[in-house]
Amino acid sequence: MRAAILTREFPPDVYGGAGVHVDFLVRELRRLIDVDVHCMGEPREGATAHSEKDPRLAGANAALQVLSTDLEMAAAVSEAEVLHAHTWYAGMAGHLGKLLYDVPLVMTAHSLEPHRPWKAEQLGGGYQVSTWAERTAYENADAVVAVSHQMAADVVDAYPAVDPSRVHVIHNGIDTDFYRPDPDRSVLDRLGVDPDRPYLAFVGRITRQKGVPHLLRAGLHLDPSIQLVLLAGAADTPELKAETDEAIADLRASRDGVFVESTMLPREEVRQVLTGAAVFCCPSVYEPLGIVNLEAMACETAVVASRIGGIPEVVQDGETGLLVDLDPQDPAGFERAFAEAVDAVALDPVRAEAMGTAGRRRAVEQFAWAQIAEQTVALYDSVR
Repeated sequence: MRAAILTREFPPDVYGGAGVHVDFLVRELRRLIDVDVHCMGEPREGATAHSEKDPRLAGANAALQVLSTDLEMAAAVSEAEVLHAHTWYAGMAGHLGKLLYDVPLVMTAHSLEPHRPWKAEQLGGGYQVSTWAERTAYENADAVVAVSHQMAADVVDAYPAVDPSRVHVIHNGIDTDFYRPDPDRSVLDRLGVDPDRPYLAFVGRITRQKGVPHLLRAGLHLDPSIQLVLLAGAADTPELKAETDEAIADLRASRDGVFVESTMLPREEVRQVLTGAAVFCCPSVYEPLGIVNLEAMACETAVVASRIGGIPEVVQDGETGLLVDLDPQDPAGFERAFAEAVDAVALDPVRAEAMGTAGRRRAVEQFAWAQIAEQTVALYDSVR
């Protein structure tokens, strides 16, 4: 069988959970079937890259650039026996390829545009275009992969025309050979983190979805002994950057031990930060699964996270971490409760260690990529 994976992200240009998913899924799929990867961006090994810079659309809305790239991708997949598109960015390429070549299309739902209204800040009218592209691809796909049971319900809720029988849950996975406890402290020493004090870690983009402002305000309520190490990428918008910068300044004015690294670190260095943390924090307001929680668990680190989306299918409350209820109408209450949960874990090393051990065991036993690749190939077979 020859499958074509259609994606915006592929190494080395990976900035989100969907890119991580594609990276590791492709590695395992290639042990089982023939796989061609078509991605967006600059040329790279292991994939055919399609430029996102159509000169005819210079200055146009970014969503139109994506659709232009989709056309090029669709023209390049005529040899595939099954198409597998990831996120709305590649969804239209998959839809057009299905129509052109009469081959089945599988769509993986890593997130849903109707559930991310803050993207209108970034895309303007392009948000309506991205939602249209996503809906069209999902409604016409032969199968939709949801990365959690909650995401499966969300797909049908957002797009009622999608037959629930075509929605299949295949969880995200984790490479537990790579993500493992790493005692190296070179990155922490470089950042200036005090080895004699506990710290919480955050890894992710500064986007409304990830709840970074909530975490920064929760930091105002933390025990003063707890440090914060934030590996936070560039903000989605100038407005969010200004809000985040102000919150960081407020936090630093009230406590020491606040470290913010805005450059994207190599995975090996991220692994060090995850391993050394007393607790990993995921204050997301929307999270289909939360692969970064799996990365932290595989490094034997306890997790404190929002009880939303697919997170409860990964983090077992009271066993591998603590979950905090999110009430959009009471953000201050959520932030105080989040701080209390972090304190409860970070200030109790025995409890934190037990949760970390349980998290590593769960990651190894339930979320191996080899198993997920086998389920994916079985789904390909079922739609051919």
